[in-house]
Amino acid sequence: MNIILVWGGFINLKKIKIINVIGVFALSFLFHFMYEWWPNVVTSIFFPVNESIWEHMKIFVSAILVWGLVDKFLLDKFNIYYNNHFFSTVLTSVLSIALYLIIYLPLYKIFGETMFISIGLMLLVYAFMAYVSYKILSGNELNINKVFLIIVIIVTYVSFGLLTYKPPKYFLFYDTNKKKYGI
Repeated sequence: MNIILVWGGFINLKKIKIINVIGVFALSFLFHFMYEWWPNVVTSIFFPVNESIWEHMKIFVSAILVWGLVDKFLLDKFNIYYNNHFFSTVLTSVLSIALYLIIYLPLYKIFGETMFISIGLMLLVYAFMAYVSYKILSGNELNINKVFLIIVIIVTYVSFGLLTYKPPKYFLFYDTNKKKYGI
């Protein structure tokens, strides 16, 4: 593994994954307001349109996928050996939704909506996803069909779009601020 001296030490895969957590977390705050700043059909599919729990899941997927491009650039720029980058990015973007909801929903039922829990858990999920990504990137090359991964991304965003414009009447999709479902 080729390593370059920078930032008071060597840049390696672990440090790239730490940068990943910070970058994805920062993008999340930016992405939270994208629809509010530019309300249109495109931003409604990729970014939350209201304050429902489900709409915020778009932040996870979009932030991880977008930061995946930066991640790939950094890995290549610093000549860091890795495998399975596209698979890692797609898997962690979708897996982050499941992990967040599995932990968040019981806390939500107990404590209600609290920003501290929401943001703290988001950071925790990003850190765990970076760990999962680290393990995949440092593992053996997997033979994963990239067309399948592209289909997963497309299905995810089509689902986001459908659930934004035709949300089920279930608490996960309810915006408690505007007292309504969807847009």
